[in-house]
Amino acid sequence: MFPLILIIDDEASILKSLSGILSDEGFEIITASNGYEGLKILEAASPDLVLLDIWMPGIDGIDTLKEIKKSFPATQVIMITGHGTFETAVNATKIGAFDFIEKPLSIDKVIVAINNALNFRRLEEENRYLRKKTIEKNSISGSSKTIAALRQQIGITAPTDAWVLISGENGTGKEMVARMIHQFSTRSGYPLIDVNCAAISDDLIESELLGHEKGAFTKATAKKKGKLELAHQGTLFLDEVGDLGLKTQATLLRILQEKQFQRVGGSRTLTADVRIIASTNKNLQEEILAGRFREDLYYRLNVVPMIVPPLRERREDIPDLAKTFLEHTAEKERMPLKKITPEALQILQNAEWPGNVRELKNLIERLAILVQENTIQADAIPAPYNPGQQGHPSGESSLFGIRRLSAALEKFEKEFINRKLDENNQDVAKTAKLIGVDKAYIKKKIGMK
Repeated sequence: MFPLILIIDDEASILKSLSGILSDEGFEIITASNGYEGLKILEAASPDLVLLDIWMPGIDGIDTLKEIKKSFPATQVIMITGHGTFETAVNATKIGAFDFIEKPLSIDKVIVAINNALNFRRLEEENRYLRKKTIEKNSISGSSKTIAALRQQIGITAPTDAWVLISGENGTGKEMVARMIHQFSTRSGYPLIDVNCAAISDDLIESELLGHEKGAFTKATAKKKGKLELAHQGTLFLDEVGDLGLKTQATLLRILQEKQFQRVGGSRTLTADVRIIASTNKNLQEEILAGRFREDLYYRLNVVPMIVPPLRERREDIPDLAKTFLEHTAEKERMPLKKITPEALQILQNAEWPGNVRELKNLIERLAILVQENTIQADAIPAPYNPGQQGHPSGESSLFGIRRLSAALEKFEKEFINRKLDENNQDVAKTAKLIGVDKAYIKKKIGMK
């Protein structure tokens, strides 16, 4: 299909000449001789682009533009005038006009402006599609009452600028909640910058958050923007804020309270407009009583508290989650979408899930890859999730069904490592230390880069 262009102009000669030339260029053309007629055609035909004359009897081009942008905001409009002024062009642009062309018309300029406007519209449509996919990807799956209430809370809080403190066990999806809040906020067009609080030491927090100038300290070989500066007009996500030491908490509180800052080693004062979302797997009120968390920082962060429930408290969501993870795995691995039987789902619903949703996700991905059939049966669910599979770590087949010892050892070792990673929330360094091997060994065994 060819792009449909509506030309609105009170001069019959302009309508005739533009229609002929643009038709020859491959566009479909409809015309209107005044603003009222053009608005009626817009509603009926939904053109891709409007060429709009400013000076017309009755409703003029500026008023027509206002109505177009009010009722059809995605439609691109190029203004045409024989009496153009700088003020008129600025006014039309502020209202939403894509471009401004003066008469007598240069056909080359008209065609370039039309192609630019159509390309811009296409990019806008692609961005809307990608944003929709991003929102779907970061949405919390499930229809339980607790998840429905959490989604409602996100919907109410996201459009505001209120700071949020998300609490929940490891693997419950706190980061996903943070991303949902950001995606539905007025800041969604700007970045969400995450800070791994568990990895920040007392001597690095200022450099991490504020950035530094070249030569500010020994290892500062180049200028670096801090997370606060990178998140300007967007959202700063403080992941696992409860893991910060007391000295680091004091520095963080000072940084968050001051609207202006300087990079380490710098003299220029910068301003960062950010929304703060923090998460924690700890009970911060208990941490305050134990003297491990600052009360003033807690109340600064805890404007809107949100609690993400553990998977054992929302077992009815496991079928929805399993379906979502199977779809994601099929898309990521470019493999056929697999199904899972009700009996297998029932086994999953009866499991304890100490690693919560993250643990379930890892298991479903593993089953989708290892099970050769198109449907995951109950006997494919491995121990310890499946009481009927004791001694069968993979569920796909018993270790004792493997003929060669080397293959059986390889299979058990992979399953053992994956299980320990689940128990330790995919922390490779912690898992390696606990089972007595190097991090590189674990990464090699599970194919991690």
